[in-house]
Parts: sequence; C-alpha cells; structure tokens
Amino acid sequence: MRAFDKLSGPILVLEQENIDTDQIIPARFLTATDFDGIGEHAFADWRFDTRGKPYPDHVLNSERARDCPILVAGHNFGCGSSREHAPHALLGFGFRVVISSQIADIFRNNSQNVGLLPVVLEKEHHARLLRRDGEEITVDLEHCTVSVHEADGSVNAWPFDIDPFARHCLLRGLDRLDFLLKADKAITTYEARI
Repeated sequence: MRAFDKLSGPILVLEQENIDTDQIIPARFLTATDFDGIGEHAFADWRFDTRGKPYPDHVLNSERARDCPILVAGHNFGCGSSREHAPHALLGFGFRVVISSQIADIFRNNSQNVGLLPVVLEKEHHARLLRRDGEEITVDLEHCTVSVHEADGSVNAWPFDIDPFARHCLLRGLDRLDFLLKADKAITTYEARI
C-alpha cells in the first residue's frame, strides 16, 4: 500500500447521492481472485452500454477523468454491501481520495485499509466542492484539511476527521496486517513478560 500524506490535483464530481458499492463495482466483476485490472470495471454500468461500448458523454469516460485523483461524490457514498472490491476498483481507476458529506462505515474502513482516503466534509463545504468540477484542491492527511483556492487568491482550509489509527497507517502506507507485523518484536516482548 502506498503511503498517503498530501495530494494536490483536480477533482472529478459525481453529484449523484446514495452511490452504492454495486454501482461502484457491479457484482459480475467480483469473481476475480485478485484486484489487478479491477479499475477497468469501476462504474461499469454507468460507463458502458450492454455491448461494452463506452458512453462518450459520461464524465467517467472523458479524457480528464483518469487525471483526477480526487473524486467528489454526492451524499451517502459507498452504501450498500460490504464488498472490499469497491475501494480497490476506485484505486485501480486512479482515485486516491473520495470526498462526500457522508461515507458508509464499512466502505470507509475498507478504503482506509487499502490506501484510499475517504474524507467526510461538512455539508456546506461539500456543496461548494460539488460546484468545482475540474478545479485543483489539496488534501492534507497530516493536518486533516482540504484546501481550496478561491478566485480572490485566498485559500480555505476545511477540516475533516479520521480515526487516529487509520490516519497513522495511511501516513505510513501500512494496512492492518503490516502494522501487526511491524509490532512483532513488541508483541513478543510483551508476551514474554506475562
């Protein structure tokens, strides 16, 4: 897993609310035994017709979509089933951050464990981002802020919360197993004392 500290880049906006994990990665793509290439199937039912031909006018099929590392989605993102394939599909597509005003708990936990940063902003700040498709912002995990440059030259830094353990692991590029393996010596020492 790649470490995450700060990321600046353009945002891609999907205003739809209640985007569930079946929309992110349809069930027919869950048979893979690994996650290689799964990003090609992200939002497949939105991006392709029944013959597999891309919808040319869908924002996810635009040239700029793959150059946007930050997805800003409508309220209640990642709801539905607990499939861990969903954050892998988003990472495989090229996103490193998902921002919404609400992110489903299981999706958030799965995302944090694979290196996709889920950010929940206050509704007012989220609504402002929904109107800024294609603009560049900065997501800073060290300071837990999303920074936006305004037309007058000022910068707004909006705070977000994240579980301290998840933040620790993301900053270091560790999933939960990596964390435990790095603590092996401390665990062994502790067990020897009891």
